[in-house]
Amino acid sequence: MNSTSARPLSSASDVTMGLVLMFISVMFSPLIDIFAKLAIVTVPSAEITAGRFAVQAICMLPIVIWRRSFADFSWRQNLFHAIRGAIITVSMISFVTTLKYMAVADAIAIFFIEPIILTILGGIFLKETIGWRRYSACGVGFFGAMLIIQPSFEEVGYIALLPVVSALCIAIFVLMTRVLSHREDPWAMQFQMSIWGLLFCAILLFLGQGTGSDIFDPVMPDGRAWFYVAGVGAMAAISGILGVYAYRAAPASTLAPLQYFEIVSATIFAWLVFGDFPDAVKWLGIMIIMASGFYIVWRERRFASKLVSGTSEATLAP
Repeated sequence: MNSTSARPLSSASDVTMGLVLMFISVMFSPLIDIFAKLAIVTVPSAEITAGRFAVQAICMLPIVIWRRSFADFSWRQNLFHAIRGAIITVSMISFVTTLKYMAVADAIAIFFIEPIILTILGGIFLKETIGWRRYSACGVGFFGAMLIIQPSFEEVGYIALLPVVSALCIAIFVLMTRVLSHREDPWAMQFQMSIWGLLFCAILLFLGQGTGSDIFDPVMPDGRAWFYVAGVGAMAAISGILGVYAYRAAPASTLAPLQYFEIVSATIFAWLVFGDFPDAVKWLGIMIIMASGFYIVWRERRFASKLVSGTSEATLAP
């Protein structure tokens, strides 16, 4: 995440545009999972994930060429890009597999413990200052996740834990992205991520051929399944591009709370397409996760503003 000194402060119009773009992005994001849930009826998880990477790479290639981002490729960092590709592949396969057995809104709500995991990992590995208030909010958020996982665990077993695996992978992915983003073009990084992810998926599908696995054994999709897989990639590309431009227009701390509206839009889409709607206990868990996430974002913004204004960390414990 760039510091405020890395670029000029956003104007009011830029912030407004950033908020609009991020709002549209989080409205599109659940469509990725809607298409994935439709596709996974007949297509294995790894193949859906490969399709997503392929479409994303195709969509981003003209932008990378136009921006001449190839010049910013750091081949010396290939090992890190490969690790990022492997991590995002595990995350996506885990989450797509979840959608075969769980409602979209439930899976996304559990996944949204990712900012909580990221907060904890940031304190451990990046030595970011995390105080007892934010750690307490993390604990409350995990409790909310348990309210959703517990009934889901009774229904589908250990599959209910896959969104947690996905969230953990994304948190690690974001930490690596933070480190690399200071010296590499974001478009180049996104494109390389898609290429590495596609490569890893191809290897998994090759090894899984003939095993009968509904995760790794490739199939030839029918016409409708091709559309669903393409929809996964197209929605991911659109959402990702909107997100990139949103973060270029407005500070990340301003945009972060909007991400939680994805749970709401996911619930609406899942209800319209599949007739799924969370029960009272799951809604309670969703509200707790959202509240803890909002609190963490608020504390980070307040702490950052105090540091910028010259107030010592002791004045405001994070």
